[in-house]
Amino acid sequence: MSNSPSAADPPAPATSGRLPSPPPPGRGPDALPGPLPDSVCPVDGTRVPAASLDWCCPRCRGPLDLDFHGRPADLDALTGRVNSLWRYAETLPLAAPAVSLGEGRTPLVALTDTVSAKLDFLMPTLSFKDRGAVLLAELARRLGPERVLADSSGNAGTAIAAYCARAGLPCTVYVPAATSPKKLEQIAAHGARLETVDGDRQATALAARAAADAPGTFYASHVHNPYFLHGTKTYVHELWEDLGGHLPERLVVPVGNGTLLLGAALALTELHTAGLLPRRPRLIAVQSAAVAPLARAWQEGAEDLLDDTPASPTLAEGIAIPRPPRARQILRAVRESGGEFRTVTEPQIRTAQRDLATRGFYVETTGVACWAAVREEEAGASTVVPLCGAGVKTGVGGCRGAGLGFLPRPHCFLA
Repeated sequence: MSNSPSAADPPAPATSGRLPSPPPPGRGPDALPGPLPDSVCPVDGTRVPAASLDWCCPRCRGPLDLDFHGRPADLDALTGRVNSLWRYAETLPLAAPAVSLGEGRTPLVALTDTVSAKLDFLMPTLSFKDRGAVLLAELARRLGPERVLADSSGNAGTAIAAYCARAGLPCTVYVPAATSPKKLEQIAAHGARLETVDGDRQATALAARAAADAPGTFYASHVHNPYFLHGTKTYVHELWEDLGGHLPERLVVPVGNGTLLLGAALALTELHTAGLLPRRPRLIAVQSAAVAPLARAWQEGAEDLLDDTPASPTLAEGIAIPRPPRARQILRAVRESGGEFRTVTEPQIRTAQRDLATRGFYVETTGVACWAAVREEEAGASTVVPLCGAGVKTGVGGCRGAGLGFLPRPHCFLA
């Protein structure tokens, strides 16, 4: 594109008080990334130049990885840095952001003697998707496309819309027709144009991908664009810092497209390679029993999705993904960690949401899946679950039909 800068162009000058601090003493000027890294296809090795707007491998049409290897700073070097995810500058492929909303550094709170929750619903747009969205918006700002396009069941679209608004970029978000009304309202409030698609999450993704091939389009795909995963990995870097250079025995993660799990796997590799993490935790992947293609493949010992997996409506709309494009990577990451897949039922989701509310946490129905998967266990291995999205996004699970929206009935929690 003629309006795209070279990958070697320096970052835009700082315009906000919420920016990474300079490299700490002793790290040297190369502690922060320089030119943008190229992308590479994990299947056939095809390279995509950093300044390209190609959103997938031009040969196999699969998602891309980033040719970037972060080098985490040690604990002492983090002291006094900006209180956002940008404090982990050595691990991020972009430096000096202009679009930050202060994302990251969410609290870690005990639920039981052995299970703690990381409150990612306290992000600027009320979900963990801000971690990846800020990197996509910052990348788009630097590449200078004519338009930004995204697809989502709600939270990723909201996050992309908010950060595009911050960056002054026109944005269109494709959503399934059954998306929660409050999520649609939030996306529109940020000035994004909504494209509603009849059908499920897969149909929405296909419609968006067809539009993404138009010239001048930056496809802010939280699935295909690897920058998103390098944002979500800060979830684990924060845990590692907050736990004094350690991690729990288990990280329990909700999985639809697998963006949080794959980001977590990236961070674990970075910390282990740097000699900062002697033992990696097991990754416990959680899916809704109603839409569980990865869990079924896991049970069958498969390395990829099976040909056909039945799907039903679910309250966990954010992880209702029948054909996740990064399935092979997700299955491999769980396997290599010594982890496993679990599924949760609709009654378990409703019960977990209400249980968390009685503890003071109002979390959306997708965001409670991990707590639903472990809440009835006897005390055992140290565990962290993410509470990924705020309850105001979907309402109470017992008061809504799957995909029909929230019916505001005050007695819902008394059922």
